[in-house]
Amino acid sequence: MPVVDSPQTRTATALVVIPGTGSDADHVTRAFGHAATTLGVDLVALEPTSELIDGHRRGIERAAAEHDRVLVGGVSIGAAIALEWALADTGGRCAGVFAALPAWSGDADSALAAAGARATADAMERDGLETTVAEMAASSPDWLAEELSRSWRRLYPEVICQLRDAARYCAPTPAQIADLAVPLALVAAPDDPIHPIAVARVWHEVAPRSALVEVSLERWGRDPGLLGESCLDAYTRLSRR
Repeated sequence: MPVVDSPQTRTATALVVIPGTGSDADHVTRAFGHAATTLGVDLVALEPTSELIDGHRRGIERAAAEHDRVLVGGVSIGAAIALEWALADTGGRCAGVFAALPAWSGDADSALAAAGARATADAMERDGLETTVAEMAASSPDWLAEELSRSWRRLYPEVICQLRDAARYCAPTPAQIADLAVPLALVAAPDDPIHPIAVARVWHEVAPRSALVEVSLERWGRDPGLLGESCLDAYTRLSRR
């Protein structure tokens, strides 16, 4: 079984994964668990804390202290936090980045994902959890409504602060990504407006060693494991070069 947040089994390498905003360790366990098993490494799926960004930074540091090397990755903002950590790592601890559905580069001001996070936090404070869940479900595909209803209820009320923290996050810029010293494995969907494919394509273009797998929104939505498997496919291609 994958290990959540505190590894029980020690191996030389771990895959440390961070959920998207409003999501949790359960989702990234389903998304990346098979990939970790295929690689033969520990899966460390981080749970969001009240201090969303700093909490995930601390989680990666804990995992890095307990393993010889780590692959870091995640979904949406989780991908950006993982990439930020990889860029800052000067100790050779990072073996690569699995970036699924990156949502923006640099400032979040014009990002749809950040605007959605702010609007959801406002709605939860104004109307309450259940009304916000019902309104989201009425306008979302069934798989997305099911996933967010589960995670929002589980994370509430801390999810309000987490959404606001995410909406203020400054992601790595293309100029910074150009200095990445490890492989960058990307997966994104051309038909996903919240995680624009243009962001992933820019990351792919500027990173010195990168590969991008494109999958449809409907496919990854109904099968989260496709995110991790696609990242693994991209990483494997990079390893063969």
